[in-house]
Formats: sequence, C-alpha cells, structure tokens
Amino acid sequence: MSEATIAFIGLGLIGGSIAKGIKREKSDTRIMAYMRSRSKLQKAKEEGIVDVILDGIGEELKECDMIFLCTPVEYNAEYLEKIRPYLKPGAIITDVGSTKTDIHEAVRRLGMEHCFVGGHPMAGSEKTGYENSTDHLLENAYYIITPTTCSSKEQVNRLTQIAESIGSIPLVLDYKEHDFVAAVISHLPHIVASSLVNLVKDSDNQQELMKRLSAGGFKDITRIASSSPVVWEQICMTNHENLSLILKRYIASLNQILEELEKKNGPYIYQLFETSRDYRNTFSEKSNGPIAPDHFFTVNMADEVGAISTLSVILAAKGISIKNIGINHNREHGEGTLRIAFYDKETMEQAWKQLERYHYDLISN
Repeated sequence: MSEATIAFIGLGLIGGSIAKGIKREKSDTRIMAYMRSRSKLQKAKEEGIVDVILDGIGEELKECDMIFLCTPVEYNAEYLEKIRPYLKPGAIITDVGSTKTDIHEAVRRLGMEHCFVGGHPMAGSEKTGYENSTDHLLENAYYIITPTTCSSKEQVNRLTQIAESIGSIPLVLDYKEHDFVAAVISHLPHIVASSLVNLVKDSDNQQELMKRLSAGGFKDITRIASSSPVVWEQICMTNHENLSLILKRYIASLNQILEELEKKNGPYIYQLFETSRDYRNTFSEKSNGPIAPDHFFTVNMADEVGAISTLSVILAAKGISIKNIGINHNREHGEGTLRIAFYDKETMEQAWKQLERYHYDLISN
C-alpha cells in the first residue's frame, strides 16, 4: 500500500473501520479526517487512528494521495465539487456508498472521471458511528470497486491494495451492474423484511398474539427491518429504477405462488421449497455479504434457578462479551431453549468452545 496520506470525509462505522484497518497494517500512514462531531474525531485522534483533524474542506487536502467519501450517499456527491479545487495531481477520490449510479453521474457531470474510483465495502452492523467501528469489520467481506471509463489500471490497483490490506475481498464491477445486484440481494430484502413486520402489525389482534409468537424464524428473517429508516430511504431513492424492476419481478413470483396455492398444486409448492433449499445450500460460507450477519447459537438447558447466571459466569470468566441473551419461546425450527447473541463471529466461536468444555447442548444457527 503506497498511500502516504489519506483523508476521510465522514468517519462513522465504515470510514472508521477502514481507517483502523489501514493503521493496523501500516501505522505510518498519515490520516486526516473531517466530520461534524468533533468529539468523535478527538477520540479517534486519542486512539492514534486520526493524525490530523480537519475543520472543513480546504488546503490541507492538497497533501492527500487518496480521499474517502464516507458520508450518507446523498451527501457524497455534494462533497465532490468542494474537494475538486484541492486535489493534487495523481490523487484519487473514492467513496463507500451502497449505491453507485448517483455518484458516478455526478463525477461525470463534474469532469472528475480521471480521479475517481467508486467503492462499496459490503459489510455493516445494526450499530452505527465511529464508536462501533473495528479494524476487522471488513475482513472477508466483498469490497466492490467501480471504476469510471477513465480510471487507469494503476488507480484500480491502488484501491484494490487498500481493500486487501484491511482483509476484504476486492471485486471490480461496472457501477450499473453493482446497483442491479445490490437491488436484488440487499435492497429488496430490506423492503420485504419491513413489509412482513408491518403485515404482522396490521394483522394482529388486540392481545398482540402474533407479536408474542413472532420468535424463531420470523424474528431472524425480519431482523434487518430494524435498520435506519433515514439510510434506507436514501438507498431506495438513489436506486429506485433497479429496485422498481426487481420488486415487480418479486410481486409477479408471489402472484404465481398464490395462484398455484389456490389450485392446491402440491408438486409446484414442493418444487418451490426444494429448488430454493438446494440453491441456498450452494451459497459460500467463507465471505460476508451485504447484510450484516447475526452471530448467535442456541442452548438446550433445563429451566432451573441460576442456570442462566451460571452460563454467563462461565463466559465472563474468559472475558467473552454477550450481546443479548434470552429464552426462545417459539422453537418450531429445532432451536434450543436459550438464544445467545454475540458482537462478532470470533467471540461467538470462543463462547461455543468454552461451553463445549462444560458439556452444554449447543445448536448452531
């Protein structure tokens, strides 16, 4: 990695994680950062991640070899024009937005195709902000790189090297292809999850029976409905054409299922589940996708006084932090009686090994 000075405009979850990953691999990289929250920048400086706190977009950016735009997608394009006067020859601007068409169109409109290479690290968390960033958040996550028509191979390689240095898996795509793929595997699932939750809300009785029983599989497949409404409104608006197209296809498939169900076409319904099961079983477990995984397992244990506290003490003794713990009241899919969630995969695996030593009956997700 040859970048000596890198600036971050916005230093939240993703920007902070990239900065921490860079500092971990090359501590002498000089990092500048600007964001509205001065206190968070001060914390980043105290931690040794940020070397220079910027007061705004100005002359200091002329020292940068690469500039990351890490603000919400609707603001990234606005910063391009502000940054343009301060770019030194050979410097690259990149972004981390989850939609690419808007910013690529802005780049073309501003005549900045020669110095821009788009990026989208496909990882995240339900928690936001610099305080939740880590130097390993993007490890084994795809890092999509979207060059312009004027991007050189050397420019693409520079961003590829950054992605590899922080443990990501770089993948070069056309920005239009990226947005269509993201609409299918990331944006549509969020709409589906939110619509399912609202269906329960609108269909429930006064006793909220559906809400009480909505554990297990339903809660898992709708977890992403807890995401930020502000962020997802922006994503849907900046990728509305692709999302509209794929949503129509999905509605058509649901209508087909409804038609076959009303005809009591058992073989069709069987094939629906068989085909989806077989195809899903071919998905890779080695890399992270665009939707942040939920790291948990369940435990079969008797409802005895002190049982949960004993388990917690066993994990605490090894410094293992639990994100959430609760009783599974709906276990129709074979889950255990107790569900334990963790902040990351590594902690979950440590907890599994520790509880195995004490012969707990563990069930993987």
